[in-house]
Amino acid sequence: MKNKHFLTGSETVIKAALAVGADYFFGYPITPGTELLSLWAREADREPRLGFLQTEDEIAAGFAVVGAVLSGRLAFTATAGPGTILMQDALVMAEAMRVPFVAVIIQRGGPSSGTVIYSQQEVNLAIYGGNGEGMRLVYSPSNLDELYEHTVKAFQNAWKYRFPTLVLTDGFLMKTRAGVETPEVKEKPQNKPLVKLGADVHLPNIYTFEEDLFKKVTADAKDFEAMAKKVTEAESYKTADARVLIVAHGLVGAAGKVAVDVLRAQNIKAGLFRPITLNPFPKKQLNQLAKKAKKIIVIESSLGQLERMVKANLEVARPVEHYLRPALGIEVEEIIKFVKTSVS
Repeated sequence: MKNKHFLTGSETVIKAALAVGADYFFGYPITPGTELLSLWAREADREPRLGFLQTEDEIAAGFAVVGAVLSGRLAFTATAGPGTILMQDALVMAEAMRVPFVAVIIQRGGPSSGTVIYSQQEVNLAIYGGNGEGMRLVYSPSNLDELYEHTVKAFQNAWKYRFPTLVLTDGFLMKTRAGVETPEVKEKPQNKPLVKLGADVHLPNIYTFEEDLFKKVTADAKDFEAMAKKVTEAESYKTADARVLIVAHGLVGAAGKVAVDVLRAQNIKAGLFRPITLNPFPKKQLNQLAKKAKKIIVIESSLGQLERMVKANLEVARPVEHYLRPALGIEVEEIIKFVKTSVS
């Protein structure tokens, strides 16, 4: 049965986490993600089964999540900007040990502390931060309904496939308030301890011999590729006859959809391709659409992080143009103007 509530983005994440059975939150205050910490603390004060700890920093929060998950808790965290940087050590440990680490990343402008509300500048950091090969599942929702859906999926798939899973969002979306569908969650992860006293369990993150690490990483890569076939998601909007293919993700993708409608009304055959999983990237879907398009235009609030991913996955020879606005919100009118200039 579906329910609808009038929620902010932060409230949506908390409701999704509770619906899927999460029971512990570790975090450190950082704008624009502090509301997640305070909202969960309020829930934990009301419900004895829920755990909460404000740690001394994001380093401690990340490692606390790893420890709690190993002991059988459905723990998660949230952070932004410099906090995402500090959490990379715990994230790569989770990659190495195949720990289902869940984090909500609320992007803020950089480099360094930058600005405190919005950007799309943490894509590289979310996927490839730290040493390793970037074997993380990364979702990029574009509205509050998707934020609920993909927060739930983050827990489900993290526990199912045992790879760190991130929900990559921003302060604009987290502070938006709208009606949100919050369906009941039937598939809930089982919070069984991954290690326990007396159990024959070995989850190393240090290897004595290079050959052993080679075998480990290549085996994990095969598992990640197998998972990718089941979890990769993208949205294609009015692309059947599109000659101009707009590529955008997250909140910019939502603006791109509105821009497509306006451009279509002005006899410009535009369509939108929006990767929902930034990692694994929906390469097959991109190339299917690129074959029909004459031009690809990447729109993003960073200086080319999405564009580099598009070019790396593009197997069809097509011109790629871009509209890059690092740390700035992108309005529908800007997209329309840029596309019209590009095709004129």
